[in-house]
Amino acid sequence: MDEVRSSAAWVASRSSHVFIDSSGIEKVVEDTKDSIPKVEWNFEGIHYSDDGPLTVQYLLVLDALNFCFWPDKDLNYDDLASGLKLALEKDKSVFDADRLQKYTGPELRALLNWPRPLPLEDERVRLLHEVGYELERSFDGKAANLVESCGKSASKLVRTIAQHFSGFRDHSVYKGHQIFLYKRAQIFAADLYGAFKGRGYGEFHDVGAITIFADYIVPAVLRQLGVLRYSSLLAGLIEAENEIKAGSEEEIELRACSVYAVEKMRELIAEKSGKQVLSVDLDLWLWSYGIRIPGLQHHRTLSIYY
Repeated sequence: MDEVRSSAAWVASRSSHVFIDSSGIEKVVEDTKDSIPKVEWNFEGIHYSDDGPLTVQYLLVLDALNFCFWPDKDLNYDDLASGLKLALEKDKSVFDADRLQKYTGPELRALLNWPRPLPLEDERVRLLHEVGYELERSFDGKAANLVESCGKSASKLVRTIAQHFSGFRDHSVYKGHQIFLYKRAQIFAADLYGAFKGRGYGEFHDVGAITIFADYIVPAVLRQLGVLRYSSLLAGLIEAENEIKAGSEEEIELRACSVYAVEKMRELIAEKSGKQVLSVDLDLWLWSYGIRIPGLQHHRTLSIYY
């Protein structure tokens, strides 16, 4: 997690297209410091949830597939989460490691009850196979064993996932410097923390080490709040709904500057109010805020990482 923070700061200090507005951060903090937004994690509705290892298996599969919905305007995260939940409720073995290694695109669609090919469907199938293979090879087929091997450390869990599953290895190169963001690996730790309410498989002594999850929505919300500013070139690309290439300077800056800005926001909240707030809570608040904004324009990048 130190690598995520330091590389995000490195990008922010050299950014050419995305700029952090300190006055915007101060305004948001001033508006929230006495009533820090707290959004409850809801795993009772669209998610599968029990107190045992099957929920851990479900969440790893969910977060392996949790990326790039926008090319299908009707598809969203809720469709993925609820589709996987219903599949698991019908068949408790549906996410067994050996079965994960065999799914085809049409079979994945059938699991989700989705009527047409999914965005980046071949990649989603490849990642399912990878999760199944590596769970079987290294963790006796159980995501719960993976979590238990990390000794209640969210940082170690993120590192272990990145080591074992290349599809979670959210790296890029920016101006000759390696950047680490680990969105889906971090969100798996955060999902465990939320689903188990900080207990059992969701108990982490260092949950505060997790940063926000750099995706499509959070940068757009930070711009709306006046925390981020874009160059005219980048603003034009987003407003025209043009695709921004994965690994481009613009795309990396959008994500890394979002991480850095929210870390600064968190520090300022602590300084002004004396209250410690988790990045996971700020992320959930920003994301929930964003999905309520009609027509919020986000960048469009085809990526398996978010």
